[in-house]
Amino acid sequence: MPEINHIKKLRNVKSLSINEIVKRTGFCWETVKKYADEDQLPKERESKKRGMMYEEKWGEIVSDWLTEDYALKKKLRRNNKNIFEQLQKLGFPGSYRTVCVYVKEWKDRVLDESDEIKEEAERLTHPPAEAQIDFGVTEVVQEGKVKDVHCLIMSFPYSNGGLVVPLPAENQECFLEGIKMLFVQAGYVPRKLRLDNLSAAVVQARGRGQETIFTDAFQRFSSHYGFEPQACNARKGNEKGHVENKVGYVRYNFFTPSPVIEDLTHLRSLLLEHSKKDHQRKHYKKGDIIADLMEEEKKYGLALPENEYPVFKESTVTANKYGEVIIDKQAVHVPNSYHYNKLHLITYWDRYKVVSMHGEILSEGPRAYMNKTREIPWKSILNNWMRKPRSIVYSRYFPYLPGRIAHHLNIESTELRKERVKWLFSFITKYDMVEINDRFYELAPIEEVEGESSQNTIEHPYDVNWSIYDSLQPTENRQTKVEVSHV
Repeated sequence: MPEINHIKKLRNVKSLSINEIVKRTGFCWETVKKYADEDQLPKERESKKRGMMYEEKWGEIVSDWLTEDYALKKKLRRNNKNIFEQLQKLGFPGSYRTVCVYVKEWKDRVLDESDEIKEEAERLTHPPAEAQIDFGVTEVVQEGKVKDVHCLIMSFPYSNGGLVVPLPAENQECFLEGIKMLFVQAGYVPRKLRLDNLSAAVVQARGRGQETIFTDAFQRFSSHYGFEPQACNARKGNEKGHVENKVGYVRYNFFTPSPVIEDLTHLRSLLLEHSKKDHQRKHYKKGDIIADLMEEEKKYGLALPENEYPVFKESTVTANKYGEVIIDKQAVHVPNSYHYNKLHLITYWDRYKVVSMHGEILSEGPRAYMNKTREIPWKSILNNWMRKPRSIVYSRYFPYLPGRIAHHLNIESTELRKERVKWLFSFITKYDMVEINDRFYELAPIEEVEGESSQNTIEHPYDVNWSIYDSLQPTENRQTKVEVSHV
């Protein structure tokens, strides 16, 4: 480049001839003429593949074959050797290595990591008052037992906000009732609601030129509230990626460790409190508070209807000869059901009702999944606590202990704590933890029960001073003393 600038300076500034410049610089006449009088404009570099696979028909033939094969099962596709042999029959002059290199390059360019055809992703813009919804399963602890909870999560991509309601199942009644609760928490109805192809809302997913077919109940529900349902394409969860991420966010921030609850109503209030607190953080991109963006988004939504939509499912059932009706795949005894040939079964999200043909309520109660729980593996937990007694009060399982037992283990002395864990371990194979707590004074050594009040304890999450509470209950020795004094 300095030589080019020198030639141009001699030509344009000093007005020398081409021959004179040739004498001074020593370059050939053609080179000096080119750089002195012609414009040296930059050109874009053209990267063009060269070789028989790109300049002749062979690459196009192989690409067509590979595209055709990826519509078939993997075992029916041609491998590199088959492709090379078929090309040789067409007069291909190249080598097997040339074919392998081209096939690998084609796969890197066209296929993703899962050997699926790559599709160009479109960056979506999210207008206000549009929401996405999905289920996520997590667990809580209720009455000393683990319970699975299906959380229905509604996210708002415009504001990055989210709301959660806990439900016992993912059937149609729970799904629609959960959406109602979320609308009430949001204070408005989103104009569009994007969801997965779950059976509670979708009969047939979009495909082969046919649009999504929603269930009649979901269509009536969406018509009442006025929102437009939008179902994702089959196996395209990325189309509602915001709520997919929100499900994981809720699980790791609201349910780790598993909270201790009284019932689903209590859990609902806890989750609403968590959500409101989370809305006080700033939007990751816009920089505004999420709660303010959600309030702004509310202006673009639909008003809640005056009349609440009743969610229930009605079906006709028949009682067997034992007077039992099948409800949620379980036989439930219904008194006087044998007097009727047909019965009406009305199921709500949390309860059922069996009604006779004359309108008489024969039976009602909670649905079976409302009481579905799992035992906490206390045996393995206690076995680990015996080896590490110092860590008991810091364990994630310590808040799940019933009150009396927690108070019994909540002492400073690690040696005494270890002995009490051994005592608890000796009964856990025979009784469950709740029963041990109920029969505590019957099973615990008397000298330890009387001496607990003198031990220094650490505050338990239940915030109950069991030593004061249990001192109101007389022991056998105290009863004897009282009887002697009266005599």
